Amino acid sequence: MGEQREVDDDAPIFAIAVAAELSGMHPQTLRQYDRLGLVVPDRTPGGSRRYSIHHVAQLREVARMSAEGIGLPAIARILELEDRVRELHVRVRDLEDRVRTELERRPGARVFAAGATGAVVTLRHGTRVRRATELVVWRPRHQLDRGDDGTDAEPSDGGSV
Repeated sequence: MGEQREVDDDAPIFAIAVAAELSGMHPQTLRQYDRLGLVVPDRTPGGSRRYSIHHVAQLREVARMSAEGIGLPAIARILELEDRVRELHVRVRDLEDRVRTELERRPGARVFAAGATGAVVTLRHGTRVRRATELVVWRPRHQLDRGDDGTDAEPSDGGSV
């Protein structure tokens, strides 16, 4: 049988007469909204307006808000913000996909350790840092004498005061 394809909501497929009928508006109203920048359709190489499913939904939303008494400048701002939210949703979805792909390619948690200089270094999962085997011995320059009360006295230099 026939293969069903999903239609892109942003594909400019409707002529102005069809978009006007689908939105319940007069074609002249659509032209006016285009001039005002409210709902701006795509154009064919010949200059004809082409509306998408998304444009038709916007036109219906404009009609609803206008009927509720909202002014055209406010409607324009609302549509602008809705478009921005839509763009951000797409961006979030893309970022989630990238994170998911990265996690699938690199299973396990990232591991950090201190390098030889004390800097933080990233390790691949399952690897270890080569440990230093040097030993440092600290010796004081002066021998501390113990006083009668058990506290450290001044260093002794071998002479008397």
